[in-house]
Amino acid sequence: MNTIQTLTKLNQMRLYGMENALRTVLETKAGYSGEELAAYLAESEWNERESRKMNRYLRQAGFRYPASVEEVDFLHPRGLDQRRFTELADCSYLKQREDILLTGLTGTGKSFLASALGHQACTRGWRVRYFSTGKLFEKLQMTRATGAHHKFLRGLERTDLLILDDFGLWPLNHQNRLDLLEIIEDRHGRRSTLIATQIPVSEWHDLIGEKTIADAILDRLVHRAHRIELKGESMRKQKPETTTKTS
Repeated sequence: MNTIQTLTKLNQMRLYGMENALRTVLETKAGYSGEELAAYLAESEWNERESRKMNRYLRQAGFRYPASVEEVDFLHPRGLDQRRFTELADCSYLKQREDILLTGLTGTGKSFLASALGHQACTRGWRVRYFSTGKLFEKLQMTRATGAHHKFLRGLERTDLLILDDFGLWPLNHQNRLDLLEIIEDRHGRRSTLIATQIPVSEWHDLIGEKTIADAILDRLVHRAHRIELKGESMRKQKPETTTKTS
């Protein structure tokens, strides 16, 4: 079998990493031994598949911003502890199934930080979904009408990191409360949830309403969560050119 046939078969089998690696070997006439060549081809295929998986996870996540932890501003005086944030960026909280509660006034960068942590999780091979909380409730209502509700909830339950941004910007009705409780209950101790909001955690009970439901939700969210409380003025006032990175 000649090399063109080999490359064609690798392509047809969707072994694109091996195909590209073999092309490189042939073009550079690299002097690999048989064992070294096998290892190089296998490593190239592995890296190619991991890259495709990461890009697929990033597309599916639906982030508001194309943020990364390397872009996070630790100089602006907003009370963001660099050491603590860096520890979260290693994604160990996902292994421990722990939650993150991110609060602060508008413009302090909550949405960007949430997106950055989500992006980092995707690069480490974790499945992430990002929602504005109001749009999530709209999606849940739509799936009820189309008969896809349970399938959608199962997808949320299997997601390693669920990011709920802009929590509390819109009043919750009874169905919203029940949906939120079901989502949090399904994920409690099994998957991680990140909530970003302008509302301090101390006000969440009144925000949720219906004491029994609020108690149940907060009991599952607050006690073992990592809390980041941003302070200070909006970053937009000092950096108008980076308004797309603050919320």
